[in-house]
Amino acid sequence: MKQFNAILAFMFLLFVLMSCETKPSLQTYFVDHQETPNFISMDVPISFLGVNDIQVTKAQKEAIASIDKLNMLGYSLKSGSLDVYNEEVTKIKALLNGENYNELLRLGNPKEGKIKITYTGSDDAIDELVIFGESKEFGFAIIRVLGDDMNVSKIMELGPIINKLDTKEMNVDGFLDFML
Repeated sequence: MKQFNAILAFMFLLFVLMSCETKPSLQTYFVDHQETPNFISMDVPISFLGVNDIQVTKAQKEAIASIDKLNMLGYSLKSGSLDVYNEEVTKIKALLNGENYNELLRLGNPKEGKIKITYTGSDDAIDELVIFGESKEFGFAIIRVLGDDMNVSKIMELGPIINKLDTKEMNVDGFLDFML
């Protein structure tokens, strides 16, 4: 009887695992491409930004507290090909146009480059904010801002302090050098 129950439990587990559908996601895209040639990847905890060393408003402090980390992935056309770039941009756009992502902002033009900002969750409780920039001259970069209950209006207030952050500590300059 114990053996029958064990076999039944194993078959149930096997059925559950086989019925799980794995849809492409931005997270799996990052994992699949983080060590691919012509890509660069960085994971940066918010504590590495040196936000405690600069003066911020109460709203900015709340916005910073709601952010856990940044994931950055870039593809450089300095060493990569335009065909691969076009193929990968198509994949990313399909992911960001999915039902999970809400568009927040779109900037730029086809000649100089474009930026699209999307998010998952609600305006008052964002789980992931995604900044996707593309340029046929340099390549593309995706920045995932991950956190808990981030607020759109408070996150937008972080713009003025970005230049004050200590980016040398986290080697963002290396990421930018790779891209440009």
